[in-house]
Amino acid sequence: MNIVCAPASARRADQSFEVVERKGQGHPDTLADALAEHLSRVYARYTLDAFGAVLHHQFDKVGILGGRVRVDFGSGELLSPVRVLLNGRASASYAGTAIPVRDLLTDACRSFFADRFAMLDLDRDLRLIYEVSTGDSPGGIGAKDTASNRRSRWFNPAGIDDLPELRRLACNDTSSGAAYGPFTPTERFVLDVEKVLAGAARPPWLGSDVKVMACRTGRRVEVTACVPQLARHVPDLDAYRANLDWARDRLAEHAARLLPDHETLIHLNMRDDYDRPELYLTLTGSSIETGDEGLVGRGNRYGGLISAGRPFTMEGISGKNPVYHTGKVYCIGADLVVQAVAESYGLGAEVVIIGQTGQLITDPHAVLVTVEPGRGAIPDADELRSLITDRLKMIPDTLDGLLSGAFALH
Repeated sequence: MNIVCAPASARRADQSFEVVERKGQGHPDTLADALAEHLSRVYARYTLDAFGAVLHHQFDKVGILGGRVRVDFGSGELLSPVRVLLNGRASASYAGTAIPVRDLLTDACRSFFADRFAMLDLDRDLRLIYEVSTGDSPGGIGAKDTASNRRSRWFNPAGIDDLPELRRLACNDTSSGAAYGPFTPTERFVLDVEKVLAGAARPPWLGSDVKVMACRTGRRVEVTACVPQLARHVPDLDAYRANLDWARDRLAEHAARLLPDHETLIHLNMRDDYDRPELYLTLTGSSIETGDEGLVGRGNRYGGLISAGRPFTMEGISGKNPVYHTGKVYCIGADLVVQAVAESYGLGAEVVIIGQTGQLITDPHAVLVTVEPGRGAIPDADELRSLITDRLKMIPDTLDGLLSGAFALH
């Protein structure tokens, strides 16, 4: 394992500028990530309970295709259904016992949308396109159905012997994972916007597709946010404008708490045209109703933000196998190292872990650590190697946390 540690010239919060974005929970890309991860968890729990192991699967190619809607003050209806592409691969049997993959995923998808969009009639407003396969991965030479070709049984294992990760936990791909911390005040501001707007009692008019971008230059922060409103709770234009004024006040209070020594400007719903009118008025609170599309991996990075200048992986980690997928588990591993640097030295860090396909997950090809300056001393190479080695050994024990949603994948 090659470890490279370099000191940063300044803390991220003290650098000249930041650009930080978050796509809210109802944004199509975030929904696609959340759905893919939900499907993975449902499938993984089922196979763990039934067979004692997480069987091979990946649902990271899930897509959400928007419908068509009519909205007006006080009302709205979906004219064309939201379509969901249930795509990926999954083991369909184990030791001759069939797994009801289609029923599992279909039920999980319907419950996912029912929880988030109670206004939809799922039989009428949701159309599922099922394309999950059991195609094997490359690797076996010769006839695909020979007894010696284990790859041919990758998605139809005959038993435990066909799950090599139970004996030797190896990277399934050459890829990387990344994490960083702690968040800067600007990053924390953006991450908390949805919670601030929803508050202890969520306003009935507030939709879930809240998108925020903050651009900080020196001590000046410009925040641009799109805040959707639910048409059935907005009787007229005056009410719509009053709701935006309320949201602007909440965000100004939020900025005063987190960015007290900054000049903060807040811009809301910049496409609104009150004369036409053209407004961010919705039936569902999400742009999935108007043809917008969501795909896994196009939204927030690990940690919940899109923070320009921070390290990240291009992998769409949601829906990937939580046991051995390199990009996914190394985001978790990088996060563990970031936490260890903070706990042991009181310093911020940015970590990238690189894995090579077939190599042990706990012994990656390289770990790149950038440590921010602070009151504590930067750890020397031996200390850092020991810390990293200890944290990487913890990766196999993170499965329960992944299945319970303990990590901020999106």
